[in-house]
Amino acid sequence: MLDSSLPRRTPELIDWESLSVITALIMVSKGLELSGIFSRLAPHLIRAANHSERRLMVLFILVISLSSAVIMNDTAMLVFIPLVVATSKIARVDTARAVTLSAIAANMGSALTPIGNPQNIIIWHSYGLGFLEFVRSMFPFVSIWLLVLFSFTLTIKNRELSVEWIPPVALRKTLLVVSLVSLVADILLTEIGKAPLAFIFTLFAFLLLGREVLRGFDWALILTFAFIFIDFNELAFLLRNADLKFPTGGVGLFFVSAVLSQLFSNVPATVLLLASKPEWLPLSLGVNIGGSGIVVGSMANLIALRIAGVSVRDFHRYSIPYFLVALLVSALFLV
Repeated sequence: MLDSSLPRRTPELIDWESLSVITALIMVSKGLELSGIFSRLAPHLIRAANHSERRLMVLFILVISLSSAVIMNDTAMLVFIPLVVATSKIARVDTARAVTLSAIAANMGSALTPIGNPQNIIIWHSYGLGFLEFVRSMFPFVSIWLLVLFSFTLTIKNRELSVEWIPPVALRKTLLVVSLVSLVADILLTEIGKAPLAFIFTLFAFLLLGREVLRGFDWALILTFAFIFIDFNELAFLLRNADLKFPTGGVGLFFVSAVLSQLFSNVPATVLLLASKPEWLPLSLGVNIGGSGIVVGSMANLIALRIAGVSVRDFHRYSIPYFLVALLVSALFLV
């Protein structure tokens, strides 16, 4: 009400390319879910974990963290969270814990590469870093973060799982093929900077061969993400205009970037702090570790919660302790 320029600026606050990719990938996620593939795969995952709850969680962490380094953390959540939920229900394990640890795995694994998440892409391009240079610098810290995450699985009671009930879901092969082709197309088009085409391709694919996906699509989720972009980017705009001074290197920058990520997400925090041209490594470490902890730290967290239907309170039971431990260990290593 006080800022007359806000209505005019609002469309510019939305990251339309990211929103296009998110929309396309949510369609793909719904298509994979309706195809029945997750219900079919869940019992096989339980057997691959040798019917051990702890091994099942370790398996999820390994697969999701490695995948997110290549296909981005948001994509990993859209692809794997329905599988995590389906497997958790069949195996009767704590869904909230499985979803939270999976989201942390996506955030930490994606930190390894410049293409693993949006904040890394921004930093990579802004500093003109080489791909391998970025990976080499991040590798020791990502290894520490994943080791801390694996240590959290030791708190899981290693009970034996049994597949007592398998949903009688037929595999819909056409819908599965359309979803997988759309997934590959979305990733490739996004990598070459053609995000709007990813949305158009996926929309027409499901219009032709999977209209039930569009009928069951969570359109409110897309509106939610649009408002998240508006709110977080406006907050970053206000802080920039306040001419605040932030640390430009070392542990100070690491802590500030991690804390700001907790307040209004790691991508806007990256954009805000880049204005002072700080050291890239402490900045990257802070905004990546800041993706864990409070749910707004990363878009991947919000996607995971929305798809899985897990409460924020249950998510924070596991995410905040992890954030505090990983933050302290990283700071000691950085010093």
